[in-house]
Amino acid sequence: MRNRTIHSDRKFRMVLLLTLLLTLVMMAVSINAGQIRIPLGTVIDTLFGGGTPEDELTLFQFRLPRIVLAVLVGMGIAVSGAMLQGISQNPLADPGILGINSGAGFAVVLYMFFFQATTFLNKWASVFLMPAIALLGAFLAAFLIYAISLKKGKITPVRLLLVGIGINSAFGAGLIVFQMKMEPVDFMKAIVWLSGTIWGTNWTFVGAVLPWLCVLIPLAWYKSRMLDLLQFNDPISTGVGLHVERERRLMLLISVALAGVCVSVGGGITFLGLIAPHIARKLVGARHARVLPATAAIGGLLLLTADTLGRVVMSPMEIPVGLVVSILGGIYFVYLLIRTT
Repeated sequence: MRNRTIHSDRKFRMVLLLTLLLTLVMMAVSINAGQIRIPLGTVIDTLFGGGTPEDELTLFQFRLPRIVLAVLVGMGIAVSGAMLQGISQNPLADPGILGINSGAGFAVVLYMFFFQATTFLNKWASVFLMPAIALLGAFLAAFLIYAISLKKGKITPVRLLLVGIGINSAFGAGLIVFQMKMEPVDFMKAIVWLSGTIWGTNWTFVGAVLPWLCVLIPLAWYKSRMLDLLQFNDPISTGVGLHVERERRLMLLISVALAGVCVSVGGGITFLGLIAPHIARKLVGARHARVLPATAAIGGLLLLTADTLGRVVMSPMEIPVGLVVSILGGIYFVYLLIRTT
């Protein structure tokens, strides 16, 4: 038993180390992806202060903020998906599928529509306000899903998934209504943003999302043992001293907050919260103390890779990162649906 534990710990550390190395490699590739190519030697010189003003502008004001934000958003959405799957005991749970992303996106589009927030991409105050607006929409969606799914004091995984898909459709319809009333320029901005994009980001966006993730991801990891206990039936969990519904609500708030904050700066990125936790469980096992850190690392790597592919595949055009993730995730979702039904 002790040897098995040592082996599992070693495998967990290896997975984290390998994911970190792959992320660093992908960062190097992403820095040189796009219309303006910067040789690796020039990148290194620029990082140490020896580059030209043009290289410094491209690297520090455009490429690096985008890379850092892709990793942060990927981590947040992936951990949110892992928590939702643990809370609902449903392997198909994902912030996008359950309608939480749509709720956050709906709130942001309302803000853009009523307050003419077409300049939120370059107004630092609006950038910091956006996570709060998105959180309100995400919490509204989560409240509706939880309230409608609750039947006789219990929530079944199938009911939660079906209600989430319904809420997602309802918010999606609301988004279309308000988008049709927008000016053409605002409409295109909303379309691109809702497709999932981290284009046009800067360090202000990183500063807006980083404090939230620094609090919420460690808090999620702190609750990992409670997530393990929720995998048993409610009577068993209650028998070992767990207040099931209270803990479920608290962890739902954490996962919804993570999704809402990430949607506020990354748009509607669906299926990432579905794929990353499944990969992590296959690599490190089912214990959430290992699953959540591995999921965060894998989520950051996957979104950075998807963003890099979106910039390279149809260059000089860019494919929104949310579409790249959806293409891959949609296939995986159908595969899981066939396996679990």
